[in-house]
Amino acid sequence: MKTALVTGGSGEIGGAICMRLALSGFHVIINYNTNKSGAEATLEKILKAGGSAETVQFDVTDKNSVTEFYSDWKKRRGGGYIEVLVNNAGKTADNMLIMMDDDEWESVINVNLNSFFYVTKPLLKDMLKNRYGRIINVASYSGMRGMPLQTNYSAAKAGLIGATKALAQETGRYNVTVNAVAPGYIKTKMTVNIDENSLKKYIPLNRFGMPGEVAYAVDFLVSEKASYINGQVIPVNGGGV
Repeated sequence: MKTALVTGGSGEIGGAICMRLALSGFHVIINYNTNKSGAEATLEKILKAGGSAETVQFDVTDKNSVTEFYSDWKKRRGGGYIEVLVNNAGKTADNMLIMMDDDEWESVINVNLNSFFYVTKPLLKDMLKNRYGRIINVASYSGMRGMPLQTNYSAAKAGLIGATKALAQETGRYNVTVNAVAPGYIKTKMTVNIDENSLKKYIPLNRFGMPGEVAYAVDFLVSEKASYINGQVIPVNGGGV
């Protein structure tokens, strides 16, 4: 049984990804930082469905916290490594740039972009050593086209897309693929205050997406069916432009 780590697994999209990967036969590590109840709820659903999972708390923006987690996890397991990494942890702090304070900028960059470096680097070493790995970065359509009031978030996700394309060229020869999914408007707590009726006219499918639809895209990219897909960004946005 291969192991998959999903950062931000306590959220709605993260939880859906955890469930889908568990149903596909992975042992899933559900990461959370503060939302313990969300992580435990996801764990309970997976176990009830007959899957294998565990919850682990660490801060993806703290390099020492990440390396301590991975070292402890390998000791507990008596070896082995994490074959699949889904960098899903995310945060928004929307504001006009002219009114944005330092924390709104730095915290969004840290959670959405810097965490990619802190989490991916230690896990990647073992993937390269074993000549197998799958890395999926959950970007955003905001990182592809930019969104008003989201200069910080758009910058972070655009950086994540660039990192995806660059790293894929470094690791492909070792059978480690790196891809991204870029969700558009997905029905979560983050979009609950957005007027769907006013925006769905810009989406050919005429609706917001569901977390499970993002999870299916991730599940495909980590499967052997996608073994020749590398350095790509898959929009999950209903065809929105």
